[in-house]
Amino acid sequence: MEIYNNTYTLKNCSFIVNYDSIIENNNIVIENGIIKNIGKEVEGDEIDCSDFIVIPGLVNAHTHTPMSILRGYYDDAELSEWLNKIWEFEKNFDKKLMRLGSEISILEMLINGITAFVDMYFNPLDVKELAEIYKIRAFAGFTFLDSLNDPYFIDELQRNLTPTTYFKPIINVHSVYTVSENTLKLAKQLQEELNEWVHIHVSETRKEIYEIKKKYGVFPIEYLNHLGLLNRKIQLVHVGWIASWEIDLLKNATVTYCPTSNMKLATGGSFPLYDMFNKGVNITLGTDGPASNNSLDLFIEMKYGVLLQRQMYWNTDVKAWHLFKIATLNGYKLLDLPGGYIKQGNIADLVLLDKNKIYPLFRDRLLSHLVYYATGSLVKGIIINGVLRWRKELENLLLEKITQIYELLNS
Repeated sequence: MEIYNNTYTLKNCSFIVNYDSIIENNNIVIENGIIKNIGKEVEGDEIDCSDFIVIPGLVNAHTHTPMSILRGYYDDAELSEWLNKIWEFEKNFDKKLMRLGSEISILEMLINGITAFVDMYFNPLDVKELAEIYKIRAFAGFTFLDSLNDPYFIDELQRNLTPTTYFKPIINVHSVYTVSENTLKLAKQLQEELNEWVHIHVSETRKEIYEIKKKYGVFPIEYLNHLGLLNRKIQLVHVGWIASWEIDLLKNATVTYCPTSNMKLATGGSFPLYDMFNKGVNITLGTDGPASNNSLDLFIEMKYGVLLQRQMYWNTDVKAWHLFKIATLNGYKLLDLPGGYIKQGNIADLVLLDKNKIYPLFRDRLLSHLVYYATGSLVKGIIINGVLRWRKELENLLLEKITQIYELLNS
């Protein structure tokens, strides 16, 4: 079933869950992609949700969608060695296969309850088209990587990348160690002129911070601040090696935590989630790419996000609700959209979970279950901008696309 921009009611929702509240046995009225009412009112078509837990849409704040094709390609290496092998493959990455990788990742994310994602790769035009086809919120752009393309060429391409209903352009910069200072200044100019945010890997490894300190006399985040890139909206990904004084530079920034990828690639460091959270930094959650995770499941990421904090800091300061908020409300804050929280007037980006597969099901344990127990397998339906799709429909589409991998690889 698909419901497009009309009025309908999710009736008798077993639980409606936000990071700080749980409502039982209520209806959600949706009109033209907006939550019109939460309560006992019924309008339009009725969908029985008595077997569903309704949560806000999840935002995958950092991924590389074509890399579903590279899942399992080179899994047991540290970051620098892994990157070299990946870049070697990417030199001859077939464009059709790249697009198919993005399409498969989008379907996987929808199946796992992800309503929006931030992508860094080299095919934003594909992502733009696919976002409209599948009606998922996508944020992507051409990627500055000096070894691959002339930065002025990327600058020109980015200026011609336009938004649509579901797609919004962003400025992708691979990292401070793969681009020149001139390229970063080009990105800043785009940031100011186009009012798009910069999305960049930063302070990911000990090697990176030492090399940047040796070259420029400051740490990576200080370097970005020196160039004026922290004066406007910017998204810093990984941030596992950050000095305490650098946190104070992030008042206008969003940081993205990718715990599974960081553990898998042995990047080390300590992402200071609790300190940044308490200082008002907008923290979001990302799976990273399907080649370095290898999952696109933010439920798993929430669990690992808590556990890694406890392992690193030897305390339980970070709770389940922190990660739930980071994956929902904070994600939508990055996107500058009124979502990630189920309330009247917010956009209808919602996830329907099968309550019968969560047990023992008590109200006071529910948020714990969603972070420590749930996986994307519990998702039964997903609503984005008021458009409802059921899991089975999406799974059938995914199976069709997976068969095309082998056809393209063998052609």
